[in-house]
Amino acid sequence: MRQKRGIMKILLKDIQALLRKGNGWEAVQTNITVEGDRIASVGEVPEGFVPEKTISGKDRLVIPGLINAHTHAYMTGLRGVADDVPFDEWLFKGVMPKEDAMTPEDAYWSALLGLMEMVKSGCTCFHDMQMHIHQTTKAAVDLGMRGVIGRGLSGTASDEGGARRLREAREEIEAWKGEPLLSFDIAPHAPYTCEGAYMQQAAELAESLGLGLHIHLSESVKEVDDCRTAHDGMTPIEYADSLGLFRGSAVAAHCAQATENDIRILAERGVSVAACPASNMKLGNGFAPVPSMLEAGINVCLGTDGAASNNRLSMFHEMSLAALVYKGAAGSPLPVSASCTLQMATVNGAKALGLEGQTGEIAPGLKADLAVLRLDVPQMVPCYEPASALVYAANGSEVETVIIQGETVLENGHFTKVDEERVLAEVRRRTRG
Repeated sequence: MRQKRGIMKILLKDIQALLRKGNGWEAVQTNITVEGDRIASVGEVPEGFVPEKTISGKDRLVIPGLINAHTHAYMTGLRGVADDVPFDEWLFKGVMPKEDAMTPEDAYWSALLGLMEMVKSGCTCFHDMQMHIHQTTKAAVDLGMRGVIGRGLSGTASDEGGARRLREAREEIEAWKGEPLLSFDIAPHAPYTCEGAYMQQAAELAESLGLGLHIHLSESVKEVDDCRTAHDGMTPIEYADSLGLFRGSAVAAHCAQATENDIRILAERGVSVAACPASNMKLGNGFAPVPSMLEAGINVCLGTDGAASNNRLSMFHEMSLAALVYKGAAGSPLPVSASCTLQMATVNGAKALGLEGQTGEIAPGLKADLAVLRLDVPQMVPCYEPASALVYAANGSEVETVIIQGETVLENGHFTKVDEERVLAEVRRRTRG
């Protein structure tokens, strides 16, 4: 566990801040104070507040830290290993054999690299399904990043491998309890890697621990067809519902092939959907029906998936794709606005991960999870409407400083807690890349 630090006072002085206004966003020139792990004020600087660090707001924009609602950080070292092949070949012949060959140390350095990439593009919180317990968790704490993490589960209710993975999930949760940056959920991988009774065991464990569930569902046409064949015509989402997996809080990743009935089930059960536009496009799996999901009242958030299926871990890329794809598909500029997309990448992500009212927006009392972007770069000039500029013009390279839990983890483009050069060298050595 990391050592406790003293309370830090930070002033973001006379800066444009992206604040929630109803269901939209408003850029306001203001002051923001941070004390300890929280935002202390937005507006006038409190009397007697003496900052230890002041960040000038000249040509800068501060936004809520972005939330990556579905990823696999340990897979960053597999970036590019199986590009331009069908999904099943990508997964079973390209990715899984290399995953099986990874050591825990490989997973740590790979995860740390992935988290660094996320932070450098304004992400302050990630939702992860991983294989090697303690490695992604340690990487998050070493870097100073907020994470909601689950040990990926696969197997049957009767095999030792499945039982071992459940024990490992419990072990990791117990080992890191009390770490303020981390929380956990239970993560059965998918219906095609988990027996039904085993997924029910996972759901029962989540319920007993008061945790959410994180699962891949309806990612590909083949997955849906195979599930219908094996389970009386049910789609993966219908099958998961029949097993009682949605009794508690749940995040369903992808849902690229969700049907109208699937959308009804997800809405009625209060399941959040983590849409992953880049990954689904790259693997030829289609697009989650996000406009229909939003219309049904589903809490839709955004994820990058892992670098093996996306090749980048930028939430700016996901926001841009999400805002553009559905316009093109509908032949209308109206579906999935920039404002809505930004909400998916912030407040919706926080709600999905059980962090609503803690992070995802800039307001007094919330966790100080903030990203400061430069506005004096070509792609951000002019900047008539910052929310739109973030989605349609920014690419993530504008991020200069990132504060997580009140701690500056990226300052003027440089990490404060980890050695970037060493991480790059370690991953290159281990991957020969």
